[in-house]
Amino acid sequence: MDLFEKIKANRGPIGMHAKESHGYFTFPKLEGDVKPRMGFRGKERLNWSLNNYLGLANHPEVRKADADAAAQYGFALPMGARMMSGNSDAHEQLEAELSAFVNKQETILCNFGYQAIVSAIDCLVGRHDVIVYDAESHACILDGVRLHMGKRYVFKHNDVEDCEKQLERATKLAEAQGGCILVITEGVFGMSGRQGKLKEIIELKKKFNFRLFVDDAHGVGTMGATGGGTGQEQGCQDGIDIYFGTFAKSFALIGGFISSESDIVEYLRYNMRSQIFAKSLPIALVKGALKRIELMRNHPEYRENLWKITNALQDGLKKAGFEIGLTNSPVTPVLMNGSIPEATNLIVDLRENYNIFCSMVVYPVVPKGVIILRLIPTAVHTMEDVNYTIDCFSKIVGKLKSGHYMSEKIAAH
Repeated sequence: MDLFEKIKANRGPIGMHAKESHGYFTFPKLEGDVKPRMGFRGKERLNWSLNNYLGLANHPEVRKADADAAAQYGFALPMGARMMSGNSDAHEQLEAELSAFVNKQETILCNFGYQAIVSAIDCLVGRHDVIVYDAESHACILDGVRLHMGKRYVFKHNDVEDCEKQLERATKLAEAQGGCILVITEGVFGMSGRQGKLKEIIELKKKFNFRLFVDDAHGVGTMGATGGGTGQEQGCQDGIDIYFGTFAKSFALIGGFISSESDIVEYLRYNMRSQIFAKSLPIALVKGALKRIELMRNHPEYRENLWKITNALQDGLKKAGFEIGLTNSPVTPVLMNGSIPEATNLIVDLRENYNIFCSMVVYPVVPKGVIILRLIPTAVHTMEDVNYTIDCFSKIVGKLKSGHYMSEKIAAH
């Protein structure tokens, strides 16, 4: 079969719905400054869909720092990869400040978070090594694991007993072929909001010889006494051997970083192909990240307000009878029962008649019959936003249970 003919015949589980969903359910266009209220299709909506946890995206000092850096440096400088011609004092300063922020010896900056995870896994393990990873790991981890030429074992989500079982299997194989073991999990799982059981997994080091890689994309800046991440929150940051954080969430920027022992970071710096052969982060972005980390350090009230809003939202939803799973982070999934057509009508009603914009998760991401409305609270939401949302959700769930969304098609235009 011709390659293009094959693609046209099978557009994928999400792509098969592209004609009906594009521009509304998928690839929607939010307009205006990044804040709790943004434009969508000509109307202002209350937005619970952006990972702007600390509200830094539209912070006046951040906006000024970004603008000043862009004016001074442009986005071409430095030109080239870090190893060849793209290094700068600003890059090294940011790496040092990130290391202190997450309590690790050294840090390497990465151009993109997703790319960094994939490339780091590929760099760290060889064909005789064994990977053990959580079943609900993010797609970037799964893609990195797929690149691995050796064996991998998956353990049930956040199931430490099953992790131990897979470590037993991994240990036998690693010993037989002279390899090592890398365990990979997340600090906060972005769909459910559950923290990874980092402390319990680290305890398994008493029985097994492995290193732990933690993707803390949703944890850095939000979790822990100073925002140092989920390891700090659980009192086990020292047990995390390789720590990943992204700029795409709490930092409201783009890029990422990996922190570890100095020797390990040096190894990544000289062997991680996605960084060796890719252009360096522009200084304008690096300067912007420096301003953001300064604000994180000096303004704990941003994180405190995030948690004030988070707790009010989650407590209010539970008191109103909603199921929000086992989240113990700001990520707030609201679980409902219904079909995909009901979910789409519900979302249209929520956006068009209640002016609330949030993400919808349905099959095949979750089992058939389950609808998840995923809410992301931020430090710049208000208690009025929380109360209004809970009131609206109470109305739409009543409609869902009555069959309203099954019997009526809500117009999207």
